[in-house]
Parts: sequence; C-alpha cells; structure tokens
Amino acid sequence: MRYRLVPILVFLVCRLPLVAWAGEVPEPISFVDDVLPVLSKAGCSGSACHSKPAGQNGFKLSVFAYDPEADYASIVHDRQGRRLSLNAPEQSLLLLKATQAVPHEGAQRFPVDSKAYAIVRQWIAEGAVYAHPDDAPLESISLSPDKVTFTNGDAEVAFEVIAHYANGRTRTVTQLASFETNKEAIVEIGSDGLARLSDHPGEAIVVAQFLGEVATARVMIPRSTSNHLKTQLASKPRANFIDTLAYQRFEELGIEPSPRCSDSTFLRRVSLDLIGRLPEPEEVRAFLQDHAPDKRATLVDRLLESPLYADHWAVKWADLLRPNPDRAGVKSVYVLDQWLRKVFRENWPMDRFAREVLTAQGSTHRHGPTVVYRDRRTPEDLTSMISQVFLGVRLECARCHHHPNEKWSQEDYYQMAGFFAQLKRKGKGVSPPISGGWEVFYHAPGGTVKHPVTNVALPPKAPDGPLMPADLNGADPRAWFAKWLTEPHNPFFAKAIVNRVWGELMGRGIVHPVDDFRETNPPSNPELLDALAEHFAALSFDHKKLLRLVVMSELYQQDSLPTASNRGDLENFSRSYRRRLPAEVLADALADITQIPNTFEGLAEGSRATQVWNFKIASDTLDAFGRPDSSSDCPCERNLSTSVVQALHLMNAESLQAKLSASAGRVAALTESSRTPEAIIEELYLLAYSRYPSPAERALALAEFQREGSDRQTATEDILWALLNSAEFVFNH
Repeated sequence: MRYRLVPILVFLVCRLPLVAWAGEVPEPISFVDDVLPVLSKAGCSGSACHSKPAGQNGFKLSVFAYDPEADYASIVHDRQGRRLSLNAPEQSLLLLKATQAVPHEGAQRFPVDSKAYAIVRQWIAEGAVYAHPDDAPLESISLSPDKVTFTNGDAEVAFEVIAHYANGRTRTVTQLASFETNKEAIVEIGSDGLARLSDHPGEAIVVAQFLGEVATARVMIPRSTSNHLKTQLASKPRANFIDTLAYQRFEELGIEPSPRCSDSTFLRRVSLDLIGRLPEPEEVRAFLQDHAPDKRATLVDRLLESPLYADHWAVKWADLLRPNPDRAGVKSVYVLDQWLRKVFRENWPMDRFAREVLTAQGSTHRHGPTVVYRDRRTPEDLTSMISQVFLGVRLECARCHHHPNEKWSQEDYYQMAGFFAQLKRKGKGVSPPISGGWEVFYHAPGGTVKHPVTNVALPPKAPDGPLMPADLNGADPRAWFAKWLTEPHNPFFAKAIVNRVWGELMGRGIVHPVDDFRETNPPSNPELLDALAEHFAALSFDHKKLLRLVVMSELYQQDSLPTASNRGDLENFSRSYRRRLPAEVLADALADITQIPNTFEGLAEGSRATQVWNFKIASDTLDAFGRPDSSSDCPCERNLSTSVVQALHLMNAESLQAKLSASAGRVAALTESSRTPEAIIEELYLLAYSRYPSPAERALALAEFQREGSDRQTATEDILWALLNSAEFVFNH
C-alpha cells in the first residue's frame, strides 16, 4: 500500500470545525472506507445539512451515513453525475462546494490543503470506487486508552481510534472519527482526539464514533485519597456485596460517603419506598423504642408482606404498560390494571411476568397482558415499547435511521419487529375516542417485516443476539424471543430490571435514565450493575428479594446530608438522594394524616390513590404532582421534579383545607381530646416527618397555641398546614 504525506494546516471557523489534519493518504481509496468517513466528520451527513428529510438543494444523504449505497448513488449517479468530474477531479462540484470555491450555504467544510480534500480528490481520480474486492465490513472500533486516571488535572491525553474489520484487518482512524464528552467541565476533547483534562475532580466519558460504531473511554480525576478515607471505608459496616462494590468506587474517586441515617429517617424512607405509605405515630414510637439489632430487617420483612405493596408497585409498572383508554377501551385498561396488581400481590418472578406480556393471547376483556397489543398495533410500535421496558434500550431511534449514539441499525430494529409479525387479531378494532369493543389476539403462521429501505423481508433476530431458528414448526416467534430474553445470562433483561428497581429506590439508576442503556451512556458503577443482575438471576428473578437486598444495604441506609467531599456527587450514591413523593403516594399521605380519605369517581369509598387505574379519573392533586398521561406514547417515566403549581396547590387547595378543618378528621379529634399542646405538636411531627420535634420546633409551635386570637383548632390546623407545605414532607429523604 502506497502513501503520500500531507502538510499540517489548522483552520478556525465559527461553525463546525473544518476537517484538516496531517497524515498519510492511503491508496487505493474506496467510498465506504475513506470518503464516507470524511463527509460524515465534515458534517455533510448531519441532520441539519444534507440529511434533512428532503435533503438540501436537491442533494440528499442518509442520516449519520446509515445507507452508504444510497449515499454513493446520490453522489456518483444522481443528476446525471454532475457532482463528480472523473477527468478533472478538482473541478468536481463535490469538492468545489465543500471548499466553497463556488457558493455553498453550508460554508467551507474543509480547505484545499487538507487531508480530507486529498482523500476525496484521489478517490475521484481513481474512478470513484464504491468498495474494493478485498474490503471487509467494519465490525467495531476501539478507543485507546479506554481508562485514564489522573491524580492531578491540567494534563493532556491523546486518544487513538482503531477500526476492526471482519477479515482481521485493523487500521487507525483517529482523524476520521468524531469525538464528544459528557462532561466538558472535566474533559475538553478536540476533533483530533487530543483531550485536555481539567483540575476539577470527577469522572467523564469520552465517546468516539466512526461509521456508526461507537467506543467509549472513562476519564477519572479523583480527589486525593487520604489514608483517613481508606481507613474509614475499611471500617464501615457492609451488609452485602452492594456495599463492597460501592466503597471500592468511593475509594477510587476519593469520596467520603455520608454516615448511616437515623432510625426515624430509615422508617419513613423504607415505608414510602416499599409500600407508598407513611408510618403511623404508633409505629414510629414503637420502632424508635425498639433496641433489637435486627429491627430494620424485621421492619423490611413486615413491609414486604403488607397488602399495600402490590398496589404501590403495580402503579410503577402501569406507567410503562398502561395504554390510552380512548384507544384500548376502558374495560380493557381495567383488566390490564387488575392483572398487574395480581402479579405483584402474588409476587410473580419477573421473568414470568415478562413472558406473560410477550406471549399474551386471548381476549382483551379477559386476559390483561393482551391489552398491550390492542394499543400498540404494529410490530414496529411493539418493538419500541418492549425494547425500552424489558431490554432497557431505546431502539426507537433506529426506526428511521442508524441510531445516532449507538450501534443499533434499522436492520436491528426491524429484525426484532419480526418477532411480532405473526400476531393476529379478530374482533373490533380501536375507534377513538370511544373504543368499547374487545379483540382476541392469537398466533398464526404467516407474516414478515421488511426493511424500509431495501424492502427485503428480514428474519427475526434478537438485538445483539442470535437469529431465530428457521425450523420451529410453526411455533410463535414471540415464545422463542421471550425464552431468549429471560435466560439467566441474557445481557439485557436482568440488568434492565435491577436498574429500574434501583432507580426507584435510590433516586436514579446506575444507568440513567433507567431505560437508556447504550455505550455512550455507561453505568456509573458497571461492576455493581453486573453483580446485581447476576444475583437477581440467581434469586430466580424474585422482585421482593431484590428489594430486600437493596434496602438492607448500608448504601441505601445512608443519610441524605452530604459530607464535604460528596456534596457534588450526583451519580455515585455516596449519599441518599432526596426524591419528591410520587403523586399517588403524596395524595395518600395527605389522606392518611388528616384521616379524611380521597374521593375518586368510580372507585369505592375510602379507595387509595394507588388504586386509581385510569388517568381520566379526576384528581387535581394527582395531576399537579405529575401522574403520567397514558394518552401519550408510553412507556411513561415519572416526572418527579418540583414546580410552582405543586407549591401553590398545597398552599391553596380547597380540598386540603377541607381535610384539615373536617369535623370527622384527625385535627378535630386531636383538638377535642385531652392532649396537651405539647402532645398534639409531637403527634403532628410524627405524622408528617416520622420524628419528634426538636426543642426549637416545639417552642415555635407552642407559640402558635399561645398567639392572641388562636384556639386549639386553628393552631393545630395552622401547624399541620405548615408541616405539609415543607420540603421535609414533600420529599423522601
């Protein structure tokens, strides 16, 4: 192979950086191996340029170069080949536009003296070859070094990207790759792969992309790890492997974790997390007076057997599976909801739960999981939802083009869709806004999914997995997919479930968002995620046992108050992250504290908010605090952010004031009792915060009872109103 040297030139532009670098130009040159990467890095195939749906000024390229054959045809053959001049390469419109020798709305993409120009010009001169006979498909890329740790910042690291081909060939493609980082405050990386590290402690991910393949490297700048921290971590108690792997991470990063939380904090936190209910004052007093060393474990076991457990966790999965009642029908949605509650009431293993959804057959008025198929009516719609819920992967981006930040292609997407191509239905279809009928779903042979570009029928294939065997004797492809997915060593399922549960209990996932697993969004603690998934599979996917494992870890039991070194840690779980209460949990807490139940249309008197099964059942409180609207495309992740609407609702809602002043409510019972003001104040704090008031809080509340014009009723109402409008009440900490 012959090479030519090209001089170093550096150009600065106000838009995308010009492609200009030093190095050797390989010969011979092919479109796929050499020219396509140049055009991609120059931004020509970006969604804001020639990859718009209609192209740009008659010239269209595929998004992120996912369809090289179409791109080649567009450049070489489209418009009678006007974009290339094989006899005079430098006069080719492709080069004249890119160098802005002729007017180009996209500005100059690379200069005449650049290696990019040399590659494209040489390619044209050699006859604009698409690929050479000995070319092999690109299989992967690697980034070197893949892990960098610097005790001092202000250093530079030169990353190198290596392309690996199917025939065993490798080559350095650093100058053709694109780079980005998820934390520019820690790492700044140039288009040439040269990274400059800051002096800010933390961890960042460097991402390299080349022709749709992605590689990542971790860059860590730890705080100085003192002997004191090592000694502290070595002496901290460890309930299980979660703590061991977390402490290893803290030592790597030089982070001092927060101490263990108080008994009252743990009681409130774990009660809200496991059953969605605040403990009653009698429970708080008993727990705080209990000196048994295993009282936290005993509490957890009791909570997991509570009848409230099933409703609380069914709501979380209903967010992901519950369809739009306008499309699926009210009765169908109710049937699905009741089935979900049965799953958690009976503690089905999560692999069984997934298989029931994936292989559902029967009537939507009798068998809950079939309702999922009533709302998602095409193999493509099912692929988007199921990949996100059960694989933790957002394949939706690959529906129209190659995933911009991952390896997933359109072929991957439509091959997974092939598992649902033989699903048949009979009965009444959907007819929004009122779909009152039912459908029966069943499997029958016949049905394929075609690639939208090539129109070729694709055999079903699991993402990053095997092709479905062709000799299944007419069996339902969904059953094969479900078996593959729920195998103990499947690379997706166990990790997706444990990460989702971890996010519910810890405030964020080890991979976050919890359903966005990809190379460019790596886990904050990969060893911990792997260990959790392996252990979950060993537990036969038992949901309650997984919950118990996590909440009994010392990591879960940390205080939410930060230490000096973990104040800025938002992803390594060195302290408990405070979380706003979900809408249903908050609504039930208000009802429990005031002893005035919520009223929901169509539900029995005294029903809890966690039993509401349709977002159309009116509730200002649930709406204000972010219950998902299932008329949008689910899976619906909860929005647990705070808002002015929420604050105004708690301060001004007539329904809350009615609960506080009700003659049959808790406030009236307290004021009419023989309790002293001090005892009433203590009761209110135990109700709202699961703790006793401090001396300062007690004195401030007593002053309200002694205020001129105040009486026991108004003082009790005002104190409780103030407690309910505090962050300590609204957040789980």
